[in-house]
Amino acid sequence: MKKLILLLTLFALTSQKDLLAQASVGYYPWSSLLSVSTNPRKTVWLDTRFQTNSLFSSLSVDILPMFNLKRGEVVQWYLGGGLRLNPLYRIADANADLITIDGYSVNVGVRIAPLPQNRNIQLALELNPYVKDDFASGVLKSHFGVVYVLGKKKKNENSSN
Repeated sequence: MKKLILLLTLFALTSQKDLLAQASVGYYPWSSLLSVSTNPRKTVWLDTRFQTNSLFSSLSVDILPMFNLKRGEVVQWYLGGGLRLNPLYRIADANADLITIDGYSVNVGVRIAPLPQNRNIQLALELNPYVKDDFASGVLKSHFGVVYVLGKKKKNENSSN
């Protein structure tokens, strides 16, 4: 129950207006991850990733606070870490916690906006060391995906006259 309250608190701290106006949505096809994050242009932002293409009892959610190391118009370097939760693991194990912690990760990544006419479309590349919750095993993952940053275009982008 404490873990659920912690998650709800994290989401409540981020205002809904900011989430809708300046969020980003991405997909990492080889990792089967759907990403939804708060404003990645801010110094500190929150990324949540949902496992797709999996059994219900294996669906996981990554909660990843991120910190921008260097941010420019075209390239954004970031670092973060977090935990992987499995809110539906009770389907497979009735004795499991309400929300099961699967493991912990560190993320080092870059987002590149290659299109000058639309900097909201970005390519995301990441290295992601991940360890299981008991620290008995781990794996070095890599992620490659496409991200779209929601939000208003700059005034100079809107004027075509």
